[in-house]
Amino acid sequence: MALTKDVLACALALAFALGCSRSKESTPSEAHSSEAAKDAPKAKRDGFTIGLSQCNLGEPWRVQMNADITEAARKLPNVRLVAKDAQNDSLRQRAQVEELANQGVDVLIVSPKEAAPLTKPVAEVFQKGIPVIVLDREVEGDQFTSFIGGDNQRIGREAGKWAAKALGGKGEIVELEGLMTSTPGQDRHSGFAEGLALGSNPGLKIVFTADMQWLEPNARREMESALAAHPGISLVYAHNDPGAHGAYLAAKAAGREGKIKFVGIDALPHEGVQYVKSGILDATFTYPTGGAEAVQLAKDILDGKAPPKRITLGTRIYTRDNVERGGEEIR
Repeated sequence: MALTKDVLACALALAFALGCSRSKESTPSEAHSSEAAKDAPKAKRDGFTIGLSQCNLGEPWRVQMNADITEAARKLPNVRLVAKDAQNDSLRQRAQVEELANQGVDVLIVSPKEAAPLTKPVAEVFQKGIPVIVLDREVEGDQFTSFIGGDNQRIGREAGKWAAKALGGKGEIVELEGLMTSTPGQDRHSGFAEGLALGSNPGLKIVFTADMQWLEPNARREMESALAAHPGISLVYAHNDPGAHGAYLAAKAAGREGKIKFVGIDALPHEGVQYVKSGILDATFTYPTGGAEAVQLAKDILDGKAPPKRITLGTRIYTRDNVERGGEEIR
């Protein structure tokens, strides 16, 4: 009796196995559809995940960038956004880039704190086959998919030209630099010097420079030092609007704001543009966040479109003369 039960059990198991084997077989058309689905961009099959590595959220401009990315991602169907804040720490950002890659994001957007420390981790992600969009601040080399950002060299140059003209070729200038280990800081500095054309404008002189690391409290503190050392300051060029605002507050506390012109960069509607409208800044230049463009590029990549290596965004100048008209595009 026991033998009969064993034979019956074996027979049932074999029948089940054969049934399962048949159920996994596909017709030629089904097999073709399966391969097509496999080869189809994931964005079209079941959505995709965008990883965002933001160097910090201590600057209003970066808060706006994250908001632009979030809003653009929200408008796309089946998109998941995973964002990390490195809190102005390059080592933390390196770790977060690796973490996002290990989580299996489909596209990585990185806005680096500094170029050199992020170059290797970005290259490693890129070499794994994950598209990497570098946003705003560059990394070294070309081991990434695309770069999106404004032309900081050009913006700095236009700021220098404006300053030279506004001062009539004569005056003492304070330059409050952004983080000088970042490419925007370097480019905004070199572009400004080019635009000032000091060789052709011997009456212009940069009397004080300091790296305020994009932060308004640092800019205010550095401006206090500049004011103490230089009684004849004519203009302050700050690498961002918070820096220009901090400088203005320091000058106002010293009773000297009326004698100094203030120039910044970013031109967020609620910040730099409003500062020009209220008479705090004399000029500011748009530096687009590129957030919406980065999300659209991520979708294009996953839809199988060939991405450009670089996308350069335009700029506008806002002055007290044109701010109410929406500024003026720089061509």
